[in-house]
Amino acid sequence: MGEDLSVHHADRIQVAITSDAAAKSALVASWRRSSNLHRLDPTDRNPPRYLTEAEFRGARQRIEPLIRAAQSNLDRLYLEVGGVGCCVLLADRDGVPVERRGAPADDQTFRSWGLWTGSVWNEESEGTNGIGTCLVEQRVLTIHRDQHFHTRNTALSCITAPIYDHEGDLVAALDVSSCRADLTEAFANLISVAVADAARRIEAENFRMAYPKARILLAPVADKGSGALVAVDADDLVVGATRSARLVLGITSKCLRKPMPAADVLGGPRKATEVLAEAERGPLQRALARTDGNVSAAAEALGISRATLHRKLNRLDVHRSH
Repeated sequence: MGEDLSVHHADRIQVAITSDAAAKSALVASWRRSSNLHRLDPTDRNPPRYLTEAEFRGARQRIEPLIRAAQSNLDRLYLEVGGVGCCVLLADRDGVPVERRGAPADDQTFRSWGLWTGSVWNEESEGTNGIGTCLVEQRVLTIHRDQHFHTRNTALSCITAPIYDHEGDLVAALDVSSCRADLTEAFANLISVAVADAARRIEAENFRMAYPKARILLAPVADKGSGALVAVDADDLVVGATRSARLVLGITSKCLRKPMPAADVLGGPRKATEVLAEAERGPLQRALARTDGNVSAAAEALGISRATLHRKLNRLDVHRSH
């Protein structure tokens, strides 16, 4: 029965990749890459290969800041999906999971599938799969059961989102995988929303950690959940931007190599002034709140003179109690 399934799956892939479907279907295009470019056989029964201990340590070290930034969001995502028999994997740019969350009762099962830290899930090695194909196509996607290239992986459902670093470069993939037969494609699509949200939160936290002394502003864009963040220094110059902000605002790495006034980047002087004023208003209001409205004490806490604080309060129209 297993051999019949393997042959049937291989035949289905072969028919698809020899048709014109690859021009219309991203899935078939991935199957074609797996077969024609990477020379993989869908009937191959070998499990995913693993890095050596030294190779794995090196892989973790290369993205250690991102791993630190991801911890709380990996925990949060696992709380959302772990109850339905899923594991959470954070894989590096080469498709190697470097962090994992899963129920101990399911460890043996997931390990037998290779859904474990140190395994290699790039498309070159495993063909069409959530992690590897996400890294190639750089988009949120679901590879559900028989959409996988290898027959041995057709019991898996993998939902994956790309993660970009503070310089806008693809650096990792966040994956939720399940080997439960009752995980429907519709439910997998619901999980994809949680995965995409968690990926953006990880990017935002990593961005904040990369610019600890800067103010982090949300770019004035329609989609507030896009993760379009900009880092601004004490002189109101843009020193960093997330990938989403770069795409929306037209910021390039070349642009960031020279000082750029935030007012010029954030959509025009008036709109930028409003954004910057809002960012400045918050610390002043918090300082006043902590000192029960005492301007002198608030100024001392902020490290500025009482006169300077009064000017800022008047300019920003911050109301305070006396």
